[in-house]
This record gives sequence, C-alpha cells and structure tokens, in this order.
Amino acid sequence: MAMPSTPGPRIRSGTGPGKGSRDGSRNGPRIRSRRGYALAAMLTATTLASTVPAAGAALAAPAHRGGGTARPTIVLVHGAFADASSWGEVVPLLQHDGYRVLAPANPLRGLPGDTAYLASVLRSIEGPIVLAGHSYGGAVISGAAVGNPHVKALVYINALVPDKGEVLSVLSSRYPGSELTPALKQVPFTGPNGSTGTDLYIRPERFRPVFAASLTPAAAAVLAATQRPITAQALADAAGPVAWRTIPSWALVSTQDRALPPELERFEARRARSHTVEINAPHLVMLTHPKAVRSLILDAARSRATTREPARTLAASDSTGPAVTGATGAAVVAGMGLVSGMGMVSVVRRRRPTVS
Repeated sequence: MAMPSTPGPRIRSGTGPGKGSRDGSRNGPRIRSRRGYALAAMLTATTLASTVPAAGAALAAPAHRGGGTARPTIVLVHGAFADASSWGEVVPLLQHDGYRVLAPANPLRGLPGDTAYLASVLRSIEGPIVLAGHSYGGAVISGAAVGNPHVKALVYINALVPDKGEVLSVLSSRYPGSELTPALKQVPFTGPNGSTGTDLYIRPERFRPVFAASLTPAAAAVLAATQRPITAQALADAAGPVAWRTIPSWALVSTQDRALPPELERFEARRARSHTVEINAPHLVMLTHPKAVRSLILDAARSRATTREPARTLAASDSTGPAVTGATGAAVVAGMGLVSGMGMVSVVRRRRPTVS
C-alpha cells in the first residue's frame, strides 16, 4: 500500500534580506520549515497508527518450515546389547535436517526403572518431542511417554512394543524365527546393595549373524566387544501402561531381523495402528540403513497428526533479510513510511507478507 506524496509549505532557500521574511530575518523560513516537519510527522504518525495493528496480527506467531510453531526434539533410545552410539549414523542426518537430537543412555537394569529414568529425561525437555526406540528401547519409550503431553509421536525401530501386563520374554516368543536366545551368554553380578542378578550378553561369534548381518566382520567385532548387557530381570518384567494407545506411532520392520521375528514386529505394528514400512535389513538397522531410519523419523516429525500447535501464520519479511516478527517487527514494518526533504513526505511502502 502506498500513500501519495504530500508537499509541505514552500520554503525559499537563503537567509539574506529579500530571501527570507519580509523584514529580512531568518524567523520566517524557520517557522514555515517547522510547520512542514510537523505536517510530515503527523502524516507519518497516522501511517504508523494504521499499520501497527495489521502488522501485529500478521506477525503474532513466527512461521516455521515443516508445519506447526516449533520443531520437535527427537529423542533416540537404544536397546539391549548396545549403547547410544548405535544411533551414530542417524544423529548427524537428523541434525543436518535442522532438528535437535538427544540420545540418552538406557540403563538396561529393568523395565520399570528404565522407564522411570527415561520419563525423567523427557520431563527436562521443553516443547514437542518425537520419541524413537530400537528393540528393547521400544518397550521403554512406550511406558516413559505415558502422561507426557509433549510427546507427539512414537517411532518403533525393530522394537518390542508390549501392551500393559505383557512380559517381554513371552511377547518375543509369540512368533518363531528369533535366534537370540541360544546366542546369549549369562553372567552373574552383584549389585551395589548386595543383591544379585544375571546379565545377558550376545556371544561374540553370534553377534554379527544375529544382530548386524550387513556390517563388515570387523565392525561387528567392535560392537560385540563393546556391547552393554541387559539384566535378565528386564525381560521378565511386566509392562505398565503404554502410550501407543493414545499417541500416534510409526514402525519399521526389518525382514532379515534374526533377533526379533519380523512377524512379531508386524503384529505389534498392526495392534498399535502404526504407520509401517518394511525394508530388507538386519536387526541393527540404524547402522546398516540409517537413511531409511531417518526417513521414518522425519515422517513422524512432519506429520499433521503430530503437529497440534496452531496453524502457521504469515510473516512479513524484507527481500534481502530474515523475517521480521513480533511487536518490534510490526513497528519496523509500519515505520517504513519515511520523511525526507524539507517538509515533504516520501512514499510509504509496505511489502506484502510472504511465507518464510
């Protein structure tokens, strides 16, 4: 919108007799000049008053690419026989896409305790969350997200997805095809309080065929040597309330998984009504096919089903600079009416709002 130029009082240049006031003083032209400035200021103030409300309405909420008003934090939870480094190929991909990523340590000390620990981590995060879990991590995220309104999506990667009351060892044996149980080594331990338990490891010679068939033997050997055990009690614990009954979910099924039967993963995905994809990959799919995992997580992060914030609004922006938002931005946009010259108001221009 443009305002026609408005000429101010005509002012003669010079200050000598015959060029100023009739008596030759400088007071005449100065008075007329001040009147010109006053008129210009009045017109500019009118422009500001008329444009601030409109600009404020357009800039009340910053626009955000990808929908919604805020990008979610993506939290990645590893499973048994692994640590957070199992997400090492996926994290930089998601960070490159502009997301904040957190991959906390899963204690692997028992389902109730692991669930409570992750729930406390989630409570420390501001804004929306997309929560992804691999293998045993799927059971942990299902419980940890209960009652947390910030968790907008659950992503299950070759995961155990129990219902309330189900025991993980019973659930994992529901369908044939797993080679995990005979590959396990049991190691007794004593806890800090004197209690005893049993840790479970995958035997090094069975780690690659059962867990990471597509990796090189050398890479699989390193993972086998650095694996973190899970206490046997975790697989004997019954699941508590589960979040997938109320939170949208996505699931990835690896057809070459030998740790968890693919048919079990399909059953769980159907039961949870998950958006499901299948790929030809082993159990440790985050390292063998990180782009496929990243793609599914992005689907969850960008889904309208998980974006419950108000719809995006238009933002006014300069053609060569960032979007101008908020009350300050409204004043800047309104203040594009400029006063120039001796008592002349220049054209006031407002750019059309554009989607940032």
